[in-house]
Amino acid sequence: MAKDTNSQEYEDYVQLVSGAEAELVEKKSRFIATVRPVASEEEAAAFIEEMKKKYYDARHNCSAYVIGSRAQITKSSDDGEPGGTAGRPMLEVLLGSEIRNIAAVVTRYFGGTLLGTGGLVRAYSGVLKEALAKCETARQHFGVRARIRTDYNAVGKIQHILAGKDIRIEDSVYAADVEMTVIAPIGEYDRLCKEIVEATSARAEIEEIERLYYFG
Repeated sequence: MAKDTNSQEYEDYVQLVSGAEAELVEKKSRFIATVRPVASEEEAAAFIEEMKKKYYDARHNCSAYVIGSRAQITKSSDDGEPGGTAGRPMLEVLLGSEIRNIAAVVTRYFGGTLLGTGGLVRAYSGVLKEALAKCETARQHFGVRARIRTDYNAVGKIQHILAGKDIRIEDSVYAADVEMTVIAPIGEYDRLCKEIVEATSARAEIEEIERLYYFG
């Protein structure tokens, strides 16, 4: 049956599905932004190292990443640019996008003309924003995967309740009884359990399987 849930403990977030690249030329300096999904600091570090090897002849490979549904892990690097002109502005762009589990590297080939503090901030931020605009993302919701067991007479009522809440049935098994596996938003789960029990006169049993993030 329903367990105590605290929907405020978990927030929906935007997950990066596939990365992208973008390029900008400013006063003959060439800026290349590369964005990629990462699931851990180790993956982020490996990606940054990969970009440094790929663009080994560049003057700078500045980086930033945000990991965790609530941005629990963040890090940025100016990689030799004046402090606060590259990595930090990049990190602010990532945080502002609300995309999580994402890493970005902006490579700079120096064109011979100094851009100044403001120019660098605009260039690093701007090219990263262009790359983000090309990325594929999907919203992640936090919910409960549950198993509903019932007799055949109650199936229609349960299906009607689920359809009204736009809750998809992942799997159905028809045997002596009927088992349905569903994923419900965390904030709807307790209410869903109550409605199903009432509508079926307690002929349905609901078992929580796991709590998880899922694409909605």
